[in-house]
Amino acid sequence: MSFDRPDKSETTTDSHNTHASTLSSLDGDISFWKGIPFGLQHVLAMFVANLAPIFLVTAAARMTAEQSAQVIQSGLLVAGLGTCLQLYPLWRVGSRLPMVTGISFTYVAAAVAIVSTQGYGAVIGAVMVGGLLELLLGLTAHLWSRLVPPIVSAVVVTSIGFSLLSVGATSFAGGAGSKDFGGWTNLGLGLISLVACLAFQLLMRGTLKQLSVLFGLIVGYVCAVAAGKVDFSGFSGIAVVSLPRVLPVMPRLDAGAIITFAMLYVVSSVEVLGDTAALTKVGLNRAPTPRETSGAIAGDGLISVVSGAFGCLPLTSFAQNIGLVAMTKVVNRKVIFSGGLLLVLASLVPGIAQAFNSLPQSVLGGCTIMMFGNIILSGFQMISEAGYTQRNITIAALSLTIGIGFTQVSGIFARFPQLFQSIFATNCIVLSFVVAVILNAVLPGEHRFLSAPAERG
Repeated sequence: MSFDRPDKSETTTDSHNTHASTLSSLDGDISFWKGIPFGLQHVLAMFVANLAPIFLVTAAARMTAEQSAQVIQSGLLVAGLGTCLQLYPLWRVGSRLPMVTGISFTYVAAAVAIVSTQGYGAVIGAVMVGGLLELLLGLTAHLWSRLVPPIVSAVVVTSIGFSLLSVGATSFAGGAGSKDFGGWTNLGLGLISLVACLAFQLLMRGTLKQLSVLFGLIVGYVCAVAAGKVDFSGFSGIAVVSLPRVLPVMPRLDAGAIITFAMLYVVSSVEVLGDTAALTKVGLNRAPTPRETSGAIAGDGLISVVSGAFGCLPLTSFAQNIGLVAMTKVVNRKVIFSGGLLLVLASLVPGIAQAFNSLPQSVLGGCTIMMFGNIILSGFQMISEAGYTQRNITIAALSLTIGIGFTQVSGIFARFPQLFQSIFATNCIVLSFVVAVILNAVLPGEHRFLSAPAERG
């Protein structure tokens, strides 16, 4: 009687299949150390996009290098904590889904406008109050989620993309207040970074494409060092390890800033509905449960309050990582949790924040303008998914025209109350959102937009 030995190749294949199935299971049993490379991949996919909004807003606020580095350090901390909260909820706060959170671009344009007039303290006050609102919106999502149709969300995402174009262009030219704004060196560094991003995205395959922005920043940074555009003075006397500071900037309650951010938090809540649906579809092949969507929104709200306490901006789930889940099918909570912990550990090393803070604005601008363009195209895709009915076309056309057009001629609001001006005069996102909500509420159904059938003779 003979016994056949198992073929080594079959054993290896079974091992790979088991490993893959563990990674594609929410609660698959995998060791922490084996999950680190996959968690690191999720961190690298969002690392630049997480810090870029902070860099843009602190530059507009004219912060010192030390202050800016502190806020960037806090941004790493809250992104890690937010990711851990979404994975392992507290009560009903958190989705229990493989979400990676980071600083949201949704608030950048409004924050830049607010810091130029009311100061950074007004932004922090608005972040914390608005975060409490989003927490409440999350816990009550079952009551309102159906009241905001996809076309309104699509209008908001599109207007966000358009509002960021000038921010990206300003960075590309060297940053607001730069002595050599628009200089050839700045424009050259921006172009090199942009070309590096595009080349990496075209030449690489699979998950490596997710790191195109990081590659562009590295290439641009090396070229900036060679051109003498990197200031290394911030590294002198820097501690090896330090804790992020609580309340580095005292929050100030400004009515205009709070109302502006409150509306943006509503917008962000609607975006999270879409993100949660996309994540469960591509990663788990199902629709999200009401508990998951509610927890995801509430989680973003709570961690945004914490972020404000550390002098940072609001957070949200990152679309980059949803794309990564679609490509890799890695949804294991332990794996993503390791990535969240890596972000927390990175926040304790001030040298990491200072390295990013020393990055010239033009290098960042070269990489972010492509990201901002992608936001606009995402908005267009959402409009397509909502459907090109005549009613939707009317809502989108009027909302974007009024929101973007009127804020480019802010003098049109000169006779309005000051509070109204502070909310709408320079913020196309909020104005587009309000117009879209009003039109969606008052316009009749699609049948009223269609031509009446000709009467038969």
